[in-house]
Amino acid sequence: MRRVLVPLDDSPMADRALKQALEDYPDAELHLLHVIDYVEAGYAASPDMGMGAYIDEWEEAARNRAEARFDEARETARAEEFDGDVETAIEVGPPSRTIVDYAEEHDMDYVVMGSHGRSGVSRVLLGSVAESVVRRAPCPVLVVR
Repeated sequence: MRRVLVPLDDSPMADRALKQALEDYPDAELHLLHVIDYVEAGYAASPDMGMGAYIDEWEEAARNRAEARFDEARETARAEEFDGDVETAIEVGPPSRTIVDYAEEHDMDYVVMGSHGRSGVSRVLLGSVAESVVRRAPCPVLVVR
């Protein structure tokens, strides 16, 4: 059985990647990964809130959004009559490194991901996650646009 990793964020490109993975690998063991990146918390932080309390609240909200995203993805898989298994994971760290590490540690056969999930200033400052994963992944990567 093939093991396919689909990193999920809140972008339309991640939705496309999920649908592509479901179509291309209908009986795979599908791993859905959401990466919590603390750099994003810094962009959204309010200067008048204590950083410790803010980070705790921000992480809890991020985990709740990830779980809701996984529920949506499971619904999509059911609607597409996906026959494989669906595993989910939430990891914390820099997205590209975390995706590559997960693929290595879980012996993934493929990564299917969106071309980008960030926009604007954060994309320019942080670089392209998809590009970094393509260069460093231990397996083939399909980038969906």
